[in-house]
Amino acid sequence: MNRFLPTALLAPMTLSLLVAAFDTARAGGDIRTERIHFAKGATSTVVEGTISGNQIVDYVLGASKGQSMNVSMATRNTATYFNILAPGETEVAFFNGSMSENQYEGVLPTTGDYRIRVYMMRSAARRNEKADYRLEMIVTGKPPAAAGSTAAADNSQHYDAKGKVPCAQYKGQPMGQCDFGVTRTGNGNATVVITRPDGRNRTIVFVGARATRADISEADGGAAFSVQREGDLNLIRVGDERYEIPDAAVSGG
Repeated sequence: MNRFLPTALLAPMTLSLLVAAFDTARAGGDIRTERIHFAKGATSTVVEGTISGNQIVDYVLGASKGQSMNVSMATRNTATYFNILAPGETEVAFFNGSMSENQYEGVLPTTGDYRIRVYMMRSAARRNEKADYRLEMIVTGKPPAAAGSTAAADNSQHYDAKGKVPCAQYKGQPMGQCDFGVTRTGNGNATVVITRPDGRNRTIVFVGARATRADISEADGGAAFSVQREGDLNLIRVGDERYEIPDAAVSGG
């Protein structure tokens, strides 16, 4: 996958404002929608396309709560990214490619049609730049059992392991215990989904047994993500949120 300009040079709040400007001013613009269908028995597909200027493409992909999604994009145009919008959402994205180098991996929080929105940053769009891209979409894991079945309660989430980790959601709040589920893909790569005290989920992605990012969205107000190591613990902060995730939860054992 191509590498892109280091977005760490931009302040999180600046990035948040850029995304907000894109959503407000361009969401109702020239958006082309394409429905994605996997071949029978397949768990992935690749599409290649081209956009220029203010053109936007929404790739609509149906998936289920508890499944794992991996989306990556390669392009030579360093101002071209993709966002992911949750089912029912038309403007605000829960994943912003400009902050995560066009690579998303996580466990899906709900069932429905996800929009993978390919676009160009405003500055490049104004210059009417052109971008060729290659977008790969992977969805794995069985959908949960249908509501009303005897297996629905136990299998609504398809995790490799579940448990509790120390957590706190607000500044100055004593550490408590939060439920978590982990999906492991080998070599220390895993996605940990934590249920916060307010009932919402926080997803943290590990690559090579190291926490690399969280599912920070505009709703988090530009919250910073940081990690410290203390023995076999990953001390993770997402804004004011704090989590202590042991290596054993990530890799097993």
